Amino acid sequence: MPNRDGTGPIGQGPRVGRGLGICGRPRINRKVQFFPNVTYFKPAGIPLRDLEEVEISADELEALRLQNLLNLDQKQVAKKMNISQPTIHRTLIQTKKKITDALINGKAIKIIKQ
Repeated sequence: MPNRDGTGPIGQGPRVGRGLGICGRPRINRKVQFFPNVTYFKPAGIPLRDLEEVEISADELEALRLQNLLNLDQKQVAKKMNISQPTIHRTLIQTKKKITDALINGKAIKIIKQ
């Protein structure tokens, strides 16, 4: 039985598994063919230092670009980026939530290479 802090019984190291934060497969390198010259977007008239930031990774931006500007479906986007379609689906949902949060709540958007 693990302790509340995620460690196992006395003499055993930390437990690894579902819900304890250290598990899963290694991240596959994603193919990104575009990185913008502009890496910040912010509401006009508010200094950047006064704004909260939302970070969008280059692969999240690439997925949006391929789907929304090049009109590719998720399977085509996945193939171009060398990752699975379910991963693209999750990436697009996550990215759209981040951008919506920034637009609705007046936050800056920072694009990172990762």
